[in-house]
Amino acid sequence: MNASQTEFREAMAHLPAAVNILTTDGPNGRCGITVSAVCSVTDDPPTVLVCVNRRSAMHDVFNANGRVCVNVLGGDQRALALHFAGATKVSMAERFTWDVWDRTHDVPVLKDALVTAVGRITDTKPMGSHSVLFVEVERIRTRSGGRSLVYFNRDFHSLDATPPPVAC
Repeated sequence: MNASQTEFREAMAHLPAAVNILTTDGPNGRCGITVSAVCSVTDDPPTVLVCVNRRSAMHDVFNANGRVCVNVLGGDQRALALHFAGATKVSMAERFTWDVWDRTHDVPVLKDALVTAVGRITDTKPMGSHSVLFVEVERIRTRSGGRSLVYFNRDFHSLDATPPPVAC
């Protein structure tokens, strides 16, 4: 017996996940979306996977451009996550005019992201409603300190890296 779609969605809502903005730029356009389905695949070569809904208007733009940046959001970047999730109705063009972007790269890189991983899509696999994009990472930057933005129970939460004291 298979789990129903409703049961599966409820279960996945209880799986905390880092919040990221996936960005691209190139001959097919500039865009970005909020994603939580990002996972390390291997360190040789450094590769991550990113799941993107095939019904998204931006799905084909990512694949056609072939280059992306995974911007891992900090705990204070909830507003950006909402904008790139489409919750605020701010146009895509306007989102990229803000002074939060490092414009020295071939794809939009968020200046204050916890991690930025720039790379190229080396493979794409369809899986149900989504495509799994395999991204070989060519450049990576990690910012130390700060809080992480996670998605849990259908909402954003800020997660501190400082562990709580151990109870005796």
